[in-house]
Parts: sequence; C-alpha cells; structure tokens
Amino acid sequence: MKLRVLGVGVAGGVVLGLAIFVITLFIYFQGGGVHLSLLAAIYWGYKVSVMGAFTGLAYGFIDGFIAGVIFAVVYNLLAGKEATKAG
Repeated sequence: MKLRVLGVGVAGGVVLGLAIFVITLFIYFQGGGVHLSLLAAIYWGYKVSVMGAFTGLAYGFIDGFIAGVIFAVVYNLLAGKEATKAG
C-alpha cells in the first residue's frame, strides 16, 4: 500500500504547526518559556508571544509538511521494492 505524499505532508504540517501554536500559547499564559524560546534560534521571528504562536504555526506547518513528504516518499520507495520482492 502506498501513501499519498501530499496528504501525509499536509497531515504532518497541521500536527506540528498546531502543536507549536498550542504549546506557545500555553507557555505564554503560564508565564514561562525559557526552553521554548530556543525555537527562536531555529525560526526567524519566533518568540513566546501571541504573535509568536502564529509565527510558530507557519514554521511548524512548513517543517511538518517537508518531513511528511520526505517520510511518504521514502516509505513509498521501500514499499514498492518490498511488493516486487514478495510478488
């Protein structure tokens, strides 16, 4: 069975984007954020704030999408080889 590359990419993007968004807002309203602010070293313009949550959402979606696409492509390549080997 092969995966839909675009579908896995979008799913990965949504999951990672929403995770960063929710965690950023949670940390922001809790008053902490030392560890989460390390994302600013990776994501330009990110900070633990409400606006930073939206920035993290965008960056997280992009990273999750790329990771999902890579995963699906590699999976499909390996699944194709396994199917021909077994058949």
